Amino acid sequence: MNPITSMLESRLAALTVPLAVELPGGRRLGAAAPRVTLRLHELSALAKIAAGQVGRVAQDHVEGRVDVDGGMRDLMLIAAQMIGDDPTRGEKGALPLRWWGELARRSRARARHHKLADAEQVQFHYDVSDDFYALWLDPRRVYSCAYFRDADMTLAQAQEAKLDHICRKLMLRDGERFLDIGAGWGGLLLWAAEHYGVRAQGITLSKNQHAHVNRLIDERGLKGRVTMELRDYRDVPESEPFDKIASIGMFEHVGRAQLPAYFRKIFGLLKPGGLLMNHGITAGGPHNDQLGAGMGDFIERYIFPGGELLHVSHVLKVLSEAGLEPLDLENLRPHYARTLWAWSDALEAQLERARELTQEQVVRAYRLYLAGSAMCFEQRWISLFQMLVSRPNGDVNDGPMRGAQSPFPFNRTYMYR
Repeated sequence: MNPITSMLESRLAALTVPLAVELPGGRRLGAAAPRVTLRLHELSALAKIAAGQVGRVAQDHVEGRVDVDGGMRDLMLIAAQMIGDDPTRGEKGALPLRWWGELARRSRARARHHKLADAEQVQFHYDVSDDFYALWLDPRRVYSCAYFRDADMTLAQAQEAKLDHICRKLMLRDGERFLDIGAGWGGLLLWAAEHYGVRAQGITLSKNQHAHVNRLIDERGLKGRVTMELRDYRDVPESEPFDKIASIGMFEHVGRAQLPAYFRKIFGLLKPGGLLMNHGITAGGPHNDQLGAGMGDFIERYIFPGGELLHVSHVLKVLSEAGLEPLDLENLRPHYARTLWAWSDALEAQLERARELTQEQVVRAYRLYLAGSAMCFEQRWISLFQMLVSRPNGDVNDGPMRGAQSPFPFNRTYMYR
């Protein structure tokens, strides 16, 4: 027996979810009554499956070299077992980066995050099709981690709870100037204006999102109170600083090399004493910029070109070096796993309609991306943090809030009233 075939047979026998692999000639390996079947059109995928390189198998599926029969939840249970090693440790057998290799990597990262490249990368992801996203997002199209405040919440309820959770943490007040960096389809921007009375400004690099939110502003009679601009964060003027700023699912797109400049820019945009909500995905391990087992390469190629995941400790270090002060940290990792499964299940229920709205390759990529990300959050290979941050005002006054240098109270009670 071929050594690769022998190794694969052994791995298939150890799985708790029965899997079969069908070779190009019709020969089958693995379970006789499988819950998932991988149908190979090229034999090259066999070694990748045997080695647990699930990201590379995913690429073969998107490119049409492997077909999948079975549900995404079963497939991800199998994938987690096939990977075996902790993918936050990087690729198996990879040598440590030498200093010149690290220098070259950072140089490439800087090149990927100039203004034109960032705009192209954002539009690659977010301008696929508004109708495609609407199939599986909630009615407000909130494309970030929901907050399941109560266990029996629907996705739509949990997304509204998340929007309100952010507004409460930021202590938004009537008439304050509020900036939403990377405002998406406007969920937080409109919620903050309609429920908290702020004067809200959103920015995005997505042409589709820009057009969608401006339609909503007109329909809801919010002109003069809410604006949505097609603008890079680096181009927002600092002449009129904001009381509060939100960066939701944004800093993942900024990249390690540009992160210091990003937080320095936010420092300049924020009034002394003002608050920032920095909410985003972080790496599960302190030393990996992407996941191993080929998963990081898959996401880079098909989903988020230019995206980089950083450990929360690094993010806190960089924002502190920019003069900002972390006030409160909340890990919503399991909330994002549940959010992603809700998105995945919704897409699975509408596959035929999804294929009418966009290309088959896009549908295949997003099926694996949503379910695979849910698995990664469940496994703690990636995480999600809300970081409430202030720009200290340097004011040490007498009274009960002496030394606070921001409106943040001495406890979290205000967040849950």
